[in-house]
Amino acid sequence: MSSKRSYSRDRRDRRSDDRSAKRRDIKRQHSSDSESPRRDSYDRKRQRDRYDRRDRRNDRPKHSQHAKSYSDMFGKKEKVDEKKEPEKPKEKPNFGLSGKLAAETNTYKGVVIKYAEPPEAMKPKKRWRLYPFKEGEALSTLYIHRQSAYLIGRDRKIADMPVDHPSCSKQHAVIQYRLMPFTREDGSKGKRVVPYIIDLGSTNGTYVNGERIEAQRYVELIEKDLLKFGFSSREYILLHENSGNAGGSPREDSPKSA
Repeated sequence: MSSKRSYSRDRRDRRSDDRSAKRRDIKRQHSSDSESPRRDSYDRKRQRDRYDRRDRRNDRPKHSQHAKSYSDMFGKKEKVDEKKEPEKPKEKPNFGLSGKLAAETNTYKGVVIKYAEPPEAMKPKKRWRLYPFKEGEALSTLYIHRQSAYLIGRDRKIADMPVDHPSCSKQHAVIQYRLMPFTREDGSKGKRVVPYIIDLGSTNGTYVNGERIEAQRYVELIEKDLLKFGFSSREYILLHENSGNAGGSPREDSPKSA
């Protein structure tokens, strides 16, 4: 019995020795693997990744040098328009007439009036009238003696005598009464209020007795003159309270401009 026990104990000892020997072999193998090419490539890769991380960290913009705005410091990028407008050349000083002073003093209902009455403007004593006709049909009479000037045009905000035809301008013409000197039959001189018409630079013009008048020039009107504005079919005959009738032939001579 004792021999068997000793045999089994020796066998257990040999087994433990074998196990320890295997552990030593495994340790040796691991130590040898560190010197193998595969281990070397793995180490080089780890080192290369470590260097890449360090380079990326160094490439980050520093707030003190590269950050331009609050949004850049916190990672928000501002939208920048790629298309930039070309720089406009600097305007040269202009010493011409601007007309701003006239615009400020000659404005009515927010509209700048192109016309300003002359110093000799005066309300007439004689009661002048305009008799409008459209295709031979008589329309309502216009009494034009209650003020010194009448603005004619399409802009109803400021026009004293509105005309709706599209060929007429917003500020087309003005009938202006002026106190003008004259010579009597006996040679004495005096002054009287005379009606004039002036075209304000309209596109299609103002016509007196069928003739287009010059723009921005006063043209004297007399009894029985025929007025037309643009291509409108309406005709206006000028008469006053002492005229014999609403008809009559227009004057033969051409209108006089002043």
